[in-house]
Amino acid sequence: MPTRSEQRLRLFMMMDSLQTGGSERQFALMAGAFKRRPVDLYLGCLQRQGKFLEALEEIVEYPTGGSFLTLRMQNSLLRLASFLRRTRVDVAHSYDLYTNVMLVPAARLARLPVVIASQRQLGDLLTPVKRRVQNLAYRWADCVVCNSAAARDQLISQGFPAAKLTVIHNGLPPAAFAPAAPALPPQPDVMRIGVITRMNERAKNVALFLAAASSVAQRFPLAEFVLVGDGPLRKEWEELAAQLGIGPRTHFLGDRHDIPAVLASLDVVVSASRSESLSNVILESMAAGRPVVAARVGGNPELIREGETGLLVAPDDEGALRDALELTLASPQRAREWGTNARRIAAAEFTLEQARQRFEQLYIDLLSKKGLQRVIAAD
Repeated sequence: MPTRSEQRLRLFMMMDSLQTGGSERQFALMAGAFKRRPVDLYLGCLQRQGKFLEALEEIVEYPTGGSFLTLRMQNSLLRLASFLRRTRVDVAHSYDLYTNVMLVPAARLARLPVVIASQRQLGDLLTPVKRRVQNLAYRWADCVVCNSAAARDQLISQGFPAAKLTVIHNGLPPAAFAPAAPALPPQPDVMRIGVITRMNERAKNVALFLAAASSVAQRFPLAEFVLVGDGPLRKEWEELAAQLGIGPRTHFLGDRHDIPAVLASLDVVVSASRSESLSNVILESMAAGRPVVAARVGGNPELIREGETGLLVAPDDEGALRDALELTLASPQRAREWGTNARRIAAAEFTLEQARQRFEQLYIDLLSKKGLQRVIAAD
């Protein structure tokens, strides 16, 4: 039986919401992985909404009232600190900007042994105020987990000590590697190029992709273009596709819950976004055995091995994107080989089990530095 200093780990994880998104998906996956472990797990969020809520019904909401300056936010922070103290949580781990700002001070107020923040974006799209506030939370944390070396390097360039930063890449569940029937039925000689993204930021560069696609369509008359996702910019991009003359060959599928089936319908996946830390879409495409053409930004070079699993192009370069797509479509056999290589690398280096193990080891190591031992072992 564990001694007092070798108790089961008490872990608190917090996310802004459970909406559709890469960070939200990773939070839900990691919470599910820890729920299956001998760990006392507690979950919190700022907004109790989103499609991933179904698997995490026990999550508790600590609302901000729409701003971190509201009385409601202050009450939530105090309520959170009281809960953390009462349950004697060992490790508090926030997963995004807003929960970094909420959980880190609450955990410090509760005097928890280990407080961990997260950097799951490059930070280049944040306002100066948001960046300063988040950086202050980082300085209060024991450790900042970055999901890419690129995100870590951004923080180092801002003066954060490398010893305080840890890189743990996103992980894929076994379902991402399972065969799936195509969501769109195959058609003879038709090649499909796909983009999967939230349609709420111009930085996703969907307009650039559509412009490149209009050129590709002239050389490959049977090529089709598939866009998955939704948001306030969808109508604008649908109209742009029509203006470019590729409207009939462009399929806007909206939000989908069958991404493996969508990926099974595609011949190549594109990520033209000008800001990425570690793209879940690229990882999922690799697991599905699909080659990827992506902008050379952020953590994309950590995933794509150029000429082996796909191609990297200069960001915001329509001509480079067009040329890479044409090169990929012109050699279907080479593209299939890239996809096979990508799937092998994803299975070897980017699984959910590997990510969970790295998080567990991080928690144990940080607690050990505080003179505490916690048990995470099979019952």
